[in-house]
Amino acid sequence: MAGTEQVAEARARGLVLGAALGDAAGVAGGAWPEHGVVRVGVATQLGAFTVEGFVRASVRWSHKGICHVPSVVRRAYWRWGVLQGVVPAQGVELDGWLAEVPLLRERRGSAPTTVAVLKAKYGSPAPRSRGAHALTRALALGVPRALGGGDRFGATIREIAALTHGAPDAQEAAFRAADLLAHCLTGEDPLPHLPAALDALPLLPGAADVLLAPPGSGPSAAELARLAPDATAVSALLGGLYVLTRFPDPADVDAALRFAAAAPDGPSVAATAGAFLGAAHGVDALPVALLGRLELAWELDVLARDLLREMTGSPGGGEYVPARDRYWTRRYPGH
Repeated sequence: MAGTEQVAEARARGLVLGAALGDAAGVAGGAWPEHGVVRVGVATQLGAFTVEGFVRASVRWSHKGICHVPSVVRRAYWRWGVLQGVVPAQGVELDGWLAEVPLLRERRGSAPTTVAVLKAKYGSPAPRSRGAHALTRALALGVPRALGGGDRFGATIREIAALTHGAPDAQEAAFRAADLLAHCLTGEDPLPHLPAALDALPLLPGAADVLLAPPGSGPSAAELARLAPDATAVSALLGGLYVLTRFPDPADVDAALRFAAAAPDGPSVAATAGAFLGAAHGVDALPVALLGRLELAWELDVLARDLLREMTGSPGGGEYVPARDRYWTRRYPGH
């Protein structure tokens, strides 16, 4: 991966907000509401806590010199579960700024695999789920992947997916999505890296040929349905990549998300497509009229900026380094 100076804030913000806007397109079935709030789905809520958990893990590392990142992210999912009223509050501290956001207490869909793991005895093996949430909630981890250097954070991204989704292909899809997004974030074309990603995934016959072929006559709903036939992580990735390759013009983001929302599992495919389009083109390519009505837009924008700040500068300081932001560890306690 490229150096930290090559990740523009606009691309990191575009990734996070693009994923949420795509999720919202899927929730709306590709037909934006004429008035009022554009509502996101549960994947966006979980994605917010993935970012928050990752930042908190980094803060802990800076102050303690040791941290198991997936464990800190798991506690972030617990906080989401408590806010949602789906897991008991016993032993869970609702600290940090994200837990104070009222909208995160409102139901925006179900995440049965994640909830089942949170309710299970600690240390129980995750079910062999192949579900799309393994990928969609972790799309923002393309940012640390881009900034990590070499293969840093690759194993961590797989482990975060494995917290709740035991199927190897779901974990691999989550990692490959973050890796390809990292190329977008650094201004590279991700498509030369696509063959290696496809080789690592179980694909239906002909799927690779579709993704690697020139776009031809443009997007096909039938091709999208063949590439992404279900609600698995692999389908979300393949569908999102198909949309990216068929809508290369930054002016077509709205049309691309509405097209993605027509996939069999529209929210996961459109969220993935939105992340890729936002990372590739930057936040300014996203439709302002929709972002202005998007649920949690301000909170997600703050998270995107803070993730980048933490990864490039540790505002909260460290064991031997004074903090540059005195509120940072209050907002992101290192546990």
